[in-house]
Amino acid sequence: MDFVFVPGAWHGGWAWHPVARRLASAGHRAVALTMPGMSVGDDQRELRLADAVAHLFAEIERRDLTEVVLVGHSWGGIPIAGAARRLGARLHAIAMVSAFVPRSGESMIEALGAEVGGYLRTQIESSPNHSISLNFDAVRESLMQDEPEALQRLLYELLVPQPGGYMLDALDVVDFAELDVPMTYLLAEHDRALAAPGEELAARLGTEPVLVPGTHEAIITHADEVAKALQASVES
Repeated sequence: MDFVFVPGAWHGGWAWHPVARRLASAGHRAVALTMPGMSVGDDQRELRLADAVAHLFAEIERRDLTEVVLVGHSWGGIPIAGAARRLGARLHAIAMVSAFVPRSGESMIEALGAEVGGYLRTQIESSPNHSISLNFDAVRESLMQDEPEALQRLLYELLVPQPGGYMLDALDVVDFAELDVPMTYLLAEHDRALAAPGEELAARLGTEPVLVPGTHEAIITHADEVAKALQASVES
């Protein structure tokens, strides 16, 4: 299998490296992508969700990947939903790990609700780079609660601002049923950062969640369990 990993908001491909290495050791090809604008120093002002979708699709074609298992974390579920419809026979399966599963016409900001969404819109409008930054309190309280502070601060130092267009834009059409490929939803047991209950998000894929230990950042803190669950999902 060719596993293609898409990171969540504020993260780069580095967030998937622990899981990707384990699957590569098991004999799979593993590619952890960083979306446009998600490296230090990138200009994020003009980036839109379509750019992330196009980048994901283009990288799969450029690398000539086949039997592709698209794996998304958090916001990464959105570009996966956009690219999957274009992959055709290359697509083998979809796996979401504590990911947002979008609905047609629903942006990430809309999914987060009026209060949080309004706050993020204000951030985008006031940012010279049209981006959204994350503060340390969000890491400590929502993304990686109960983990050692040294680990929380390391994660915080690795995060970069999220392009506003990635959060404001929505996919016109989302229809996972039409893809006719296996779908898996892994849900971290102590996730506090999801825009909707994990059971509801899994149901949008037509499945039930498979629990893995950890918080929203389980792909980093519990890579063994996540990798094993992903491997099991494509071998069953």
